[in-house]
This record gives sequence, C-alpha cells and structure tokens, in this order.
Amino acid sequence: MKIPLSWLNEYVEVKDLAIGTLRERLDLAGLEIEGVEAIGYPEAELPWDPDKVITGEVVAVYPHPNADRLVLAEVNYGGTQTEVVVTGAPSLYALKGEQGLSLKVAFAWHGAVLYDGHREGWIKARLKQTKIRGEPSRAMVCSEKELGLSEEAEDILYLPDDTPVGVPLVDVLGDYVLNFDIKGPFGHLQSVFGIAREVAALFNRPLRRTPMEAVDRLGLKPVPRADFIDVEIADPDLCSRYTATLIRQVEVGPSPLWMQMRLRRAGMRPINNIVDITNYVMLELGQPLHAFDYAVLRPREGEAIPAIIVRRAKPGEQMTTLDGELRTFDSEMLLITDGRGPIGIAGVMGGQESEVLDATQDVLLEAANFDFLNIRRTSQRLRLHTEASARFGKRVDPEIALIAAARAAELMVTLAGGTVEPAVADIYPGRPERSVLSYRPSEATRLLGVEIPPEEQKRIFEALEFEVESEQIPWSVTAPTYRQDVRREADLVEEVARIWGYDRFPVTLIDEPLPPLRRNRPLEWEERLRDILVGLGLDEVITYSLIDPQDEERLHPKAGEALTLPGEPVRLQNYLSPERSQMRRTLLPGALRTAWSNLRYLDRIAIFEIGRIYFKSGAPDVQKGETGVAEPRHLSVLLTGVRRPRWWQEEPQATGPMDYFDLKGIVDALLARLSLAERVDWTRGSHPSFHPGRCAQVALDGQVLGVLGELHPLVCEAFDLPANPVLALEWDLEVLWPAAERAAAEKTVGRLSPYAPVREDLALVVDETTPALAVQRAILE
Repeated sequence: MKIPLSWLNEYVEVKDLAIGTLRERLDLAGLEIEGVEAIGYPEAELPWDPDKVITGEVVAVYPHPNADRLVLAEVNYGGTQTEVVVTGAPSLYALKGEQGLSLKVAFAWHGAVLYDGHREGWIKARLKQTKIRGEPSRAMVCSEKELGLSEEAEDILYLPDDTPVGVPLVDVLGDYVLNFDIKGPFGHLQSVFGIAREVAALFNRPLRRTPMEAVDRLGLKPVPRADFIDVEIADPDLCSRYTATLIRQVEVGPSPLWMQMRLRRAGMRPINNIVDITNYVMLELGQPLHAFDYAVLRPREGEAIPAIIVRRAKPGEQMTTLDGELRTFDSEMLLITDGRGPIGIAGVMGGQESEVLDATQDVLLEAANFDFLNIRRTSQRLRLHTEASARFGKRVDPEIALIAAARAAELMVTLAGGTVEPAVADIYPGRPERSVLSYRPSEATRLLGVEIPPEEQKRIFEALEFEVESEQIPWSVTAPTYRQDVRREADLVEEVARIWGYDRFPVTLIDEPLPPLRRNRPLEWEERLRDILVGLGLDEVITYSLIDPQDEERLHPKAGEALTLPGEPVRLQNYLSPERSQMRRTLLPGALRTAWSNLRYLDRIAIFEIGRIYFKSGAPDVQKGETGVAEPRHLSVLLTGVRRPRWWQEEPQATGPMDYFDLKGIVDALLARLSLAERVDWTRGSHPSFHPGRCAQVALDGQVLGVLGELHPLVCEAFDLPANPVLALEWDLEVLWPAAERAAAEKTVGRLSPYAPVREDLALVVDETTPALAVQRAILE
C-alpha cells in the first residue's frame, strides 16, 4: 500500500518530521514500511534541480514560422522577461494565436536533466540549447513522463491555477511515497486516515480533520428503504451492511490533476472522475466503493424501482467483469444482483454491464461490508485480486461505510456537478459489538516491566479512539468498532506498548533462573537420525511439499494400477502452477526430481529427506481445531550412481554402480545405532514403484515401517533418470520414534566377560525360503 506524504499531511502534520524518524517510529509500532520513494527531491531517481526545473506560466502561443506542427509558447518564469520555447504539445497547438493566457506549467531551463519523452523506457537526457526548425530554444515546458511522474508523454503537465510562478517545482510537486506492508487482518490500517490516526498517536499530535464531517455537511439520512432503490441482503452472514446513495445529473469526465497525481502515486490508474473518486475514497478511508450506472439497474419482476439483492451465487452462474473476463461462480461466492441477474462480485469487482460510462448521468454508489473470509476465498478461487478484495480480506469496519459514501458523494458534487439524494438506503443486519474491558494501569507495568504513567496510557487509548472511564480503578475501556481483535486486558497493554515505543524499554538482564526446557522427544530423535545418516555419507535435501499430481502417477508405471498411497490427496484450489497443485503423499517424487537435476553434474547421488506427507483423514472440525488432514513425518533415502567417487588414476569402470546391498548396509547401520536391529522383521515386499523381486518390507515390533529396494525401471524412465539402478526407501517415522523410545528405555549394559571370545563357524541346512533373520534369532535364543 502506497501513501504519499503530502496526502498524509492533510490529516496530521508530518512535514516537519524527518522521513527517517517517521519511518523508524512507524516500523517500531508494527506498521512496516518496505520502502520510501522520493519524487523530485535530491534522493529521488530523477531529482529536479531547483534552479532549472521551476513553475512557469504560458501567456501566449504563436505560430512557428517554419513548421506547421510546432508552435512558439511565451512563458513567464518569474523573471523580468519571458522566454519563448518551441513545443509540439497538442493542447498548446490548439491555442495557436491566443494571447492573454494564464496556464501554469512545469518549466525547465537548458542544463536540466529530465527523462526523454520521445523514447521508450526511462532514459535520462540533459536539456541543451538548440535551434528547432530555425527558432532558438533554451528551455521547454514538460510532460509528466519527462518529470518521471507517469508514462504520459503526449501532452504537457498543467499545474493548478493558484500555483505561484517561478518557484522550484519540487516545492510544488515534490513528495515522498511510503510503501507499507501491513500484515494481519488490520483493514483499519489500509488507508491514509488509518495511518494518520497511528501517526497522531505516536507523535502526540491532533488530527486536522475527521471523515465524519462529510456526513454532517451533506445532511445524509440513513433509512431502511429508499424510494429510488429496493435493497435486500439475502445472506446477512456474508454481508453485515449495505448502503446505497444516489447522485443525480453527474458529468463524467477527467478527474482534476491533484486527484490523478495522488492516485498514480498510490499505484492506481486514473479512469474518469466518478471511478477515480471511488478509488480515491477507498485509499483515503479504507472502505472500498463501487459506482453503478443507475439507469441500467433493473427492478424485480412486477416492481417499479430498481433492486439490489446481495445473495450467494447459483452454481454455474456467470457474469462478465470489468476486466472483460467471463467469470463462472459457485454457491459459496457472494454476488451483487439487480432484479434480473448479477451486476458485481461482492467485494471484488463490478460487472461490465453496469459500469459508469461517459454517457452516465445518475450514479448509484455502493458502500458495503462483507465477510472477510468469504471475500478472501472468492478472490483466490477466481484468481482475481483487486484493491477492494485486498482491503475486505483484512476485515473492514462496517461503521465506516456511510462515512465513506458521504465523502465520495461530496466529491462527486464538487468534481462532477451532481446532486445527492438526502436519503441513503442503509441495511445493517450485522452491527458489531464493542468490547468493554476492565483495565488496570498497573497491569502494563507488570507485563512490560516498565513504568508508563497512567495519564500517558489514557492519552494513547483516546488517540486510538478507545473510550476510557478512568474515575476509578480498574478503568472501563471501550474498544472502537474497527478493533474487533481487542478482547482482553493484555491486548490493551499491547496497544500501550506499541504506541509508547518498544525502543524506550530499558535493556535489563534476567536475574532469575530460566525455566526448564520442555523436551521434544520426536525432534531429538529426528536430529539424531540426521546425524546418523550424515555420518553414513548421505546428504540431506528439503523438497517442496507441493507436487505435480502426475508425479504420483509416474510412481505407478502399469496402466490402470491402483495407487498405493495413503488417504485422499489434498489439492489446492488456487494453485499458481499445475506443478505445485497438490500436497505430497510420499517423499519419493521430490527425491527423484532432486536426483534428476543433480545427475547432470555428479556421478553419484546419496540423499535423504525428513519431512511431512499430507492426506485427508476425515471431516474438519473448526471448533476442535481439527483440519481433517493427517501430516505424519516420513524418511526417504535415495542412492544411485557409482559406489564411491573415482580417484584420478582409476579407470571409469573401476568402481561399479550401487546396488541393493549398499542401501541394506545403510539401513543395518542405522538400525544398529538406534538399538533396533533385533526388533526388525524383513519380508519380501511387493510395491508397484519397486522392481519385482528386489523389494523388501520392514516391520518394527509388528508394525509396518516401510519398504526399500530398487525402483522399477519404468519409474526411473518416467523421471528421466539414467540406466543405473536407483535404490530408495520410505519409512514412517511415526512408527520408528516410539520403537526407538522403547528400545532406549529397555537398553541395559551388562558386565564385560572375563573370558576371551570363542569364534565358531556353523553350517546349517535349512529350506531355501527360510529368512536369514530367522536363523540368526534361533541361534541367539
């Protein structure tokens, strides 16, 4: 969110503050500023030399004697004489032959560095004295692009009529633009007024004006039913308030320069005065607005006056939005409709059919409040992100709706010549409750460890529009409607600390012993597992949790074979790319992708990963905090390539490729280090991703731990891996950890035998299907 400092200064005095001081205090108060853009000042990308780039006044326009498409503009620059410049500006060409003019412009002398308005991109050029078609030219009148204000280069920039002549342009148009990154659901900070309120509290300064004044000046009266519109909220759980204001007989045209400049500096494109006003008020007060062409709104069947119905969409319902895209809706999306069909997506974007055009005369102004979660989901599902949805998605105060409507209506009267209907249709089914909290000023000292005077705490609350009754302890503090997140006394202490300034807290050392750490055994086992595997020569990798669903198909090379993966997949509805559209149910695709990308540079891969997999485990239960998604931790290991790195005198074929027993050796060493070797059962495994006959299933204390073996050649081919064998395993750590914990608890150390060891070689005749582990256990018993 970009806010010009000059705009902020209209609400609270900030021009006397150093920009660094203002930025530091706002950052410490939780209002992070990503950057500051200077316009015209010495630190700007294009500084305006105060001696060479000044304000001027065009007083006459003469024909160029040697060129049909050029004119000579006589410019008063504040000196004793005027200067004649050669220009081809269309607006001045239209005034050829006119005298006695008083057009305020940006005037640049030779030597000034400006952007070249005749070339694409932002290329700087120094203005030189020259002759243009035989006429000398030592200066120029500037376009917006030449000054770096916008890409508009067709015509020159005109300044307001009251601009003084001959002063540095930086004193008139110079500005700083603060680029905020507001995190969290704080819609009240997504506006000029919201930031001004914070600045006023931080620097103990009064607000110069409040937005409520517009309601009083216009004398607007909210009524449940107006005679010009029939408003119905069919889903009050998704729309807590809807106001409709009618402005008649407007003249649609360009908005004034000052408004266009502010919109551009805030990152928005000027369109026309009506649309610009709605955007301007949204930036100023944080309340998104929408203007409908009143003449195209249709009534319900059998009714006379137009209707506005706020309802859920019907499955498959469609509408063309202002960006020209045909959108299809589902039943979870909220629409604004008239008596016949959709005219807007609530809180996101309006419909093309009801947009304000040059011929529009009457405007119906919408100022509403919608459920922030619904707006966020709708924006994501449609992949349609707008300034309005960004604000509604951070929770907007419903109390500001009528105030914003009045402010916009007042501007339309001033800038578009309209007249406002005094009655405002205002349907308000979801009026928010204000939190009333008991507050002890001493609680700030107890929680923060610093003494903050009670009178200063009261000042902070009142500056943030909290109502305080401080006649007795505890105080009664009523939170404003825009702070629905303030629910307990500690929240009030946080506001005090934030505005008081964390930088004012003294640095003190803790003189008491730290509380004992709470052990996290799974994490400890995980770290030990990492150490063991790294010690065995493996490298750890971390791959994406989001995968391509087709990668799961590639793990099952036989057509029509059922997937052997746990649960149902968790798929994203608003994925950015199909390759990252599903949560992984196995770690193997990430390991195989890593092997593929590294085998281009290496002849040996030995990697492991410890991470979560995801699958649906049941219905979500928000009240119980159950997401309906299981997230067990798994271990994967992948080996491929040569058994050991070749040294410089060896032939390429001197070291062979790794095989099953390399992986088996790593597994045996790992289990031995965890004291689990005797608890493991090995059986012949069968898994579609592994080579038939070269796969083993491992069970631990009777529970299946996972599989290991050589991957199926078709799987390797599907992931574009070389012909060498690829060995892999994937184990469930939710089975491994408890077994390791039990083994550690049962582990005992006996006395060393005083006798020398006796080694015996035994030759036993057994059935060829008898596992070696069964023979080993029989001997030990």
